Amino acid sequence: MFCDTHCHLLSEYYPDIEEILKVSKEEGVSRVINAGYNYLSSLEVLDLVKKYPDMYGVVGLHPENIDEEFDYKIFDNLDKKIVGIGEIGLDYHYTKENKLKQIEVFERQLDIAEKLGLPVVIHSRDAVMDTLEILKKHHNFGVIHSFSGSLEVAREYIKLGFALGINGVVTFKNCNLKETLKNIDMNSIVLETDSPYLTPVPFRGTQNNPGKMMNTAKFVADIYGVSLSELAEITNQNIKRIFDI
Repeated sequence: MFCDTHCHLLSEYYPDIEEILKVSKEEGVSRVINAGYNYLSSLEVLDLVKKYPDMYGVVGLHPENIDEEFDYKIFDNLDKKIVGIGEIGLDYHYTKENKLKQIEVFERQLDIAEKLGLPVVIHSRDAVMDTLEILKKHHNFGVIHSFSGSLEVAREYIKLGFALGINGVVTFKNCNLKETLKNIDMNSIVLETDSPYLTPVPFRGTQNNPGKMMNTAKFVADIYGVSLSELAEITNQNIKRIFDI
């Protein structure tokens, strides 16, 4: 059985989260790590992990939401099923005008994670150099969410103690990530969906859910020339090494 290490199973996207978890388990994904992206979604994650035994969570402030109010007291006395700080990071895709504020918020949350001894789940879009430079100044570990960069960048992240989060993007026709993965050890990857986004082929264009991660898993297993059970065993070991699950 697999674990979806990054999804957004929130009421704004799914009217029946329990049904999504049931169907996903039937498909072969038995556990999920639910990711908050702002204060309200993080509060919802805190509630949901208490409700569902096979759901864990990460909470944090996403770079696209840094102008929203965020109460950092949420990091005090976290539930034991909150296994990391995320989704946090840098995103210069739409604007760099708030770059300094993004960096400030990112580093503040990195410091909190380090103090708590928790891994971080990092979002980095069009901001590779700044993300790497910042991580080199800190002593964090965790996952680079939705990794789709070059082999050189992948090796830099791995050197810093991070695993690469691989999702449906790898199945896209024009994605070069599969060539990168051929040169990356399986011990450095975890699987994710980013549900409801980034639905893998052949379901691209429909809403994603953790169960559809099996298509990504089959694709990745073929890249490495291993069985699904071997891929599940290795990625589960990687998850256990990073998160307290």
